[in-house]
Amino acid sequence: MTLDEIKPGQECEIVDVIADGILGQRLLDMGFIPGTRIRVIRNAPLIDPVQLELKGYHISLRHSEAKKVEVKTL
Repeated sequence: MTLDEIKPGQECEIVDVIADGILGQRLLDMGFIPGTRIRVIRNAPLIDPVQLELKGYHISLRHSEAKKVEVKTL
């Protein structure tokens, strides 16, 4: 399952970041590290972006970026 499939209000845990290159490095730099818990806050009215909470801060990602993060639900 990938992060873009998680519904608002649900929590999940990162299993792997499957992005390579600059996007993969950017996600890792922002704290998308395997084992980290994430809560989906909301999806924008026109789908993009999705607002997330991880490690005590909020971050927004495009759905195309969220597809590169494998997660498991809690």
